[in-house]
Amino acid sequence: MSTETKGGTTKKRANAKVSSPTTTQTLLSYGVKPYEPKKGEEYMSKEQLEHFRKLLNIWKKALLEGGDETIHDLKSLAEVPADVSDQATLEETFALRLRARDREHKLINKIDESIKLIDNGEYGYCEECGIEIGIRRLEARPTATLCIDCKTLAEVREKQGRQ
Repeated sequence: MSTETKGGTTKKRANAKVSSPTTTQTLLSYGVKPYEPKKGEEYMSKEQLEHFRKLLNIWKKALLEGGDETIHDLKSLAEVPADVSDQATLEETFALRLRARDREHKLINKIDESIKLIDNGEYGYCEECGIEIGIRRLEARPTATLCIDCKTLAEVREKQGRQ
């Protein structure tokens, strides 16, 4: 729901389109404030690396806890209903949850790879061209391994390959 202010009163609109969360909202949802570089601070300083390590570890912990909930939910839905359409719905629910869990598992692996890059001192630099990825891009996508230009180029190549 979005809110509208008119003459000091606040109204809520029920069918308003909700925009996707901003980087700041996403970071804050994990209790992490956006990093504010100090004047003259070197890119990927010790403080910056610790900021991203903290963010990655919190994100990984949240994903792992979500997996425990999924397993619990699937166990609770294990009773097979008598109606065929209910059985089909249940099977589709299982399939969707397992696919989501598989995506989360792949993301956890990417998080682990990013933590290894921090340990190796290679985090924050494009694996294609070697330039800085940028703090804001990394806060939006902490597992990013390409700068925005290389990522855009890769997406264009991928799109051309599909046609």
